[in-house]
Amino acid sequence: MKNVVVSNWSLVFAFLLVLVSIGISVKEKLGLTKDILVSVVRAIIQLVIIGYILKVIFNVNTFWLTFVSTLVIIFNASWNANGRDPNTNRKLWNSIIAEAVGTYITLAVLLLSGVIKPIPMQVIPITGMIAGNEMVAIGLCYKSLNESFHDLRQPVLERLALGSDIKTASMPIIRRSIKTAMQPTIDSAKTVGLVNLPGMMSGLIFAGVNPIYAIKYQIMVTFMLLSATSLGAIISVYLAYKNYFNDQMQLML
Repeated sequence: MKNVVVSNWSLVFAFLLVLVSIGISVKEKLGLTKDILVSVVRAIIQLVIIGYILKVIFNVNTFWLTFVSTLVIIFNASWNANGRDPNTNRKLWNSIIAEAVGTYITLAVLLLSGVIKPIPMQVIPITGMIAGNEMVAIGLCYKSLNESFHDLRQPVLERLALGSDIKTASMPIIRRSIKTAMQPTIDSAKTVGLVNLPGMMSGLIFAGVNPIYAIKYQIMVTFMLLSATSLGAIISVYLAYKNYFNDQMQLML
């Protein structure tokens, strides 16, 4: 297996690609220059810090430290997903439950099937991939819920007036939100290998792994993400839609 070495000078030259984004922002007067620079600086600092932390965790190799690391990942993903919810009555624990259940069920299946080993070098990166994709799906779910309750407010009120409970009255919105949350992952699965070569697969190929083995891992990742985003979307929507109603089953917007 060949080692892939990225020198400091390589990173300096790669920074020229960031200047392309900044140039477009300046030319089109998008006002994104500061955000781009802040995001780049934060990414560098965060990745350097996490790199040293992971080095320590991999060397210690204990179950409890690995478990705590997964909790930190899930909490951060939940916090960010919750921040994308436009509803002022949002609840952080909705996101935490959805992230935790989706992530740990998917991890359990992978571990029990022997696809990955219970070691931090494999568990932590896989947890990050699962939680990160769930975060995006849950964020889309929240956004769709909020938009749909505003757009379809009248039909919901009519169903409530006819005696429906809040779940029945909200079912078209619930289904729409779950579909919206899952669609990007489904579209990605449709085009994987044809349009894009995902990061894990490309990384293994760069490292010199036989492409056939890399493809098997990517198939596993595709199955994993479909499961995780489905679980995250359905759990989050069935918890979050209730935040739009008060105790008297009245719609609050």
